[in-house]
Amino acid sequence: MKKIAVVGTGYVGLVTGVCLSEIGHDVTCIDIDEQKVEKMKKGISPIYEPGLDELMKKNIKSGRLHFTTSHQEAFKDAEVVYIAVGTPQKEDGSADLRFVEQAAKDIAENIEKDGVVVVTKSTVPVGTNDKVKSWIKSHLKKDIHFDVVSNPEFLREGSAIYDTFHGDRIVIGADNERAASIIEEVNKPFGIPIFKTDIHSAEMIKYASNAFLATKISFINEIANICEKVGANVEDVAYGMGLDTRIGPQFLRAGIGYGGSCFPKDTKALVQIAGDFDHKFDLLEAVINVNNKQQVKLVEKARNRFGSLQGKKVTLLGLAFKPNTDDMREAASIVIAKELVKDGAFVVAYDPIAMENAKRVISDEIMYANSIEEALQDADIAMIVTEWDEIKNLSLDTFVRFMKTPVVFDGRNCYALEEVAKHNIEYHSIGRESILRNNVVNI
Repeated sequence: MKKIAVVGTGYVGLVTGVCLSEIGHDVTCIDIDEQKVEKMKKGISPIYEPGLDELMKKNIKSGRLHFTTSHQEAFKDAEVVYIAVGTPQKEDGSADLRFVEQAAKDIAENIEKDGVVVVTKSTVPVGTNDKVKSWIKSHLKKDIHFDVVSNPEFLREGSAIYDTFHGDRIVIGADNERAASIIEEVNKPFGIPIFKTDIHSAEMIKYASNAFLATKISFINEIANICEKVGANVEDVAYGMGLDTRIGPQFLRAGIGYGGSCFPKDTKALVQIAGDFDHKFDLLEAVINVNNKQQVKLVEKARNRFGSLQGKKVTLLGLAFKPNTDDMREAASIVIAKELVKDGAFVVAYDPIAMENAKRVISDEIMYANSIEEALQDADIAMIVTEWDEIKNLSLDTFVRFMKTPVVFDGRNCYALEEVAKHNIEYHSIGRESILRNNVVNI
């Protein structure tokens, strides 16, 4: 068992701290927000992540999980300190490292144990861990030996707990074997393959992984757009592609693009990193451009179908960037809502979890409903934006019963075309034929 401190209790920091306590370590999580810390001490998570609250309560009760606003308290006996603060995107696309730098200074001013290993969990540009080492060294209060290790996270929001215990690999980047071995020992109880490399390679693995997954998403969305024009079915195309083990089926689901805290930020940051070294990353720039266009695909389809959306009541089903999270960062719903409002539509939205966060981002430009049925009442158009189970399992008769005109634009291909054809619905999805009152048309 190690004494561990985790700086930052956002999505990555909190999940990391809770899961490390679950495998037996004594973990203290630090956050400067006193109200947030008081809630977390009671086992109340500030983020929505399935299973997180239960795991917090369990490990608080066991005495292995603690929360504090005091860096001195957290770092006093810490053997390992994780930096898991945010690295938001700056206007030029690069990562803002202010919070990482502040965390490094706080660590330097408060660590007391010789041989502390500082682990960067935040997603940071190549070379940042060198800066972290320099920042700590220049602010140390005592002559203490420390090491810096890169340990990027590969968690999916909505399944982060599962991913922590069932991940494909744990990457450890270190410049000496002692530090790498300590972090390997910390992570061994997870029972996941561990890959050790140098620090710069570990930093790059994170960006390269997310960029490649984003590329697969934009690629299949472009294929979907072609499928609509040639009369092919993108789901069959993706399945046929995925049977090739060199390609695989993952991340080949056509839709209205990626969002969230990782892919948009990391792809832009990697383009910026490449640019800093005089390399133009044409492929990744294209991936980003495709995704930006894909996010407004449903609005374009609606414009083509209706001509004008002025005065139309449009229902948005789902607001979060993906199901099982309340995260609204870079969500397609933001772009869609703004476009619809600009076109003069009256927009009503429903999401089972993300509504409060959505209100802070989209504000009062749209209305919010308490149920799917309320949102659909007398609507001219319904747009499916997030594939929540509640939406995927919805009886298709609901659209017929509550909407003024049951015209559905499905951005996540939630329903089988064969099932839709049994109902009196006009239905348009991504990369598949459209259905108009039980007849196939193309929109």
